[in-house]
Amino acid sequence: MKKLVSVLFICLITINLQAQKKSENTVVEHKIDSTLVLNLDRTIKTLYAVISGEKGEKRNWKQFKYLFKPDAKLIPTRKDKTGIYEVRYISPEDYIKDSGKWLVENGFFEKEIHRTVNTFGNITQVFSTYEAFHSESDEKPFMRGINSIQLLNDGKRWWIVNIYWTQESEENPIPQDHSSN
Repeated sequence: MKKLVSVLFICLITINLQAQKKSENTVVEHKIDSTLVLNLDRTIKTLYAVISGEKGEKRNWKQFKYLFKPDAKLIPTRKDKTGIYEVRYISPEDYIKDSGKWLVENGFFEKEIHRTVNTFGNITQVFSTYEAFHSESDEKPFMRGINSIQLLNDGKRWWIVNIYWTQESEENPIPQDHSSN
């Protein structure tokens, strides 16, 4: 009887250790929450939330891609070496490839501080002023700018069609009427 109890005890310990090891090696799988695109406000808030996180924190790229209509573009602007503004057209997938690693390695929080919304029928244009931080606990942003976000409501949900943005600079400060809610 003692041998049977000992064998059962060893089996239970082995099963418990294997379960612990399996749970340590399991990667948390991000899921898509389809309710986050049912209204305009939640769609914009989700956009900011999915790219934001502390250093080392994985982003929910499935949810990020779910926000966008197929063939949507992200369009950053910047000055070239000669001082002329240029645009770059990238897909949501390209954004993840180009910026995803940097966001996780450096920490990045983009917070909306002002929003202007214009809607006609099923299309909406949002000017969303943002501040960017490396950590949620940072008090001073390292960057500010305005996102011009074009959206479509197909009758069932909101889709981001394009995000076109520029950063604030000394020669291009954010206008007072776009700087706070």
